[in-house]
Amino acid sequence: MTGELNATRERWLAARLDLLEEEKELTRRSDALALKRQQLPRVRIDKQYRFDTESGDASLQDLFGGRSQLLVYHFMFGPDYSAGCPSCSSIADGFNGFFVHLENHDVAFWAVSRAPLAKLQAFKRRMDWSFPWASSASSDFNGDFSVWFSAEEQRSGGIEYNYRREPPAPEPAPGAAVQEWQLRGSEAPIVQIASMTGTDVATYTRDRPGVSAFELIDGAVYHSYSSYARGLDGLWGVYQWLDRAPKGRNETGIWWRHHDRYGKE
Repeated sequence: MTGELNATRERWLAARLDLLEEEKELTRRSDALALKRQQLPRVRIDKQYRFDTESGDASLQDLFGGRSQLLVYHFMFGPDYSAGCPSCSSIADGFNGFFVHLENHDVAFWAVSRAPLAKLQAFKRRMDWSFPWASSASSDFNGDFSVWFSAEEQRSGGIEYNYRREPPAPEPAPGAAVQEWQLRGSEAPIVQIASMTGTDVATYTRDRPGVSAFELIDGAVYHSYSSYARGLDGLWGVYQWLDRAPKGRNETGIWWRHHDRYGKE
């Protein structure tokens, strides 16, 4: 939707100041929500999870790297994928710039995926990424934090993702969309995204995106927060820019690619 054309500067300024009040209210509301996230109850994690990292085998405590807080991005990259999810990859393109700042502010940051470490490292080199990325292939970490589901759960309706129970999905039809990933006014062609990872829809959608936060207190790990689906919107940097562009997100389907694939299809 295009705004009024040929407006005077005075007309634009009046409209902009009206919008500014709403933006300030949104900022205040966002600050209040951030405080509520910090005040969520903590759940102690006694289960021992193991991860494969560039430095070797690691526990969940090891991922903190001497810091008191840990943020994990649950990156969709299953063992059967040939490439990382293009949506997660678009989000991850911003990780290189900020993870070093987190690490110097008492917050460890890791991407975690189920694919074997060698496959993650190869894709990381292809994308020219430097952020830390661990494989959870040998643990229940992804399943326990609701970002991976079995084929049986998929068929029987046993998937509970984004705090909602999903109906049975024996085999999504070509072009069908996962409800949480629908774009405004259109359906995301999940089959197209799945093909970018070298998988079919069923295999692709058994892994899911998310972010989880943990705190280390007196040597024990506590889970404080997790978010999924559109709850990750604020972490997808390109959308924050598009929301400020004249035409906004301006989407009619899947337009994003792995950053090294633009202009090659």
